[in-house]
Amino acid sequence: MKMSVLVTTLAIATMTLGSGVRLAAHHSHAMFDMSQELTLVGTINKVVFRNPHVMMYVDVKKPDGEVESWSVEMSTIDNEQRRGLYKDSLKPGEMVTVKLHPLRDGRKGGNYTSITTADGKTYD
Repeated sequence: MKMSVLVTTLAIATMTLGSGVRLAAHHSHAMFDMSQELTLVGTINKVVFRNPHVMMYVDVKKPDGEVESWSVEMSTIDNEQRRGLYKDSLKPGEMVTVKLHPLRDGRKGGNYTSITTADGKTYD
């Protein structure tokens, strides 16, 4: 009896692990104020093209001349590539216009809704 229970348990474990079922976790967007959309115009400082989210850092000049660094959370590499955005699409030093839902806590960051490059190419 004990041997059949062990064999059954191993068989179920093997089928479950070998089934190809993907389990994925994802955070919510609760940290972003989805009721607001800000528009930033600035220079790309850095783009980090990696999962779980592509990140872009943009330097935005305020009216007084001071520069603020904003972090822009994007989607996964696969999702960005489906939108036509690849590792070399956005380069440091380029001017961009970014529309985003800002972070609720007031830090300089947000979740983008669109990015438009100086030559008019838009990713959304």
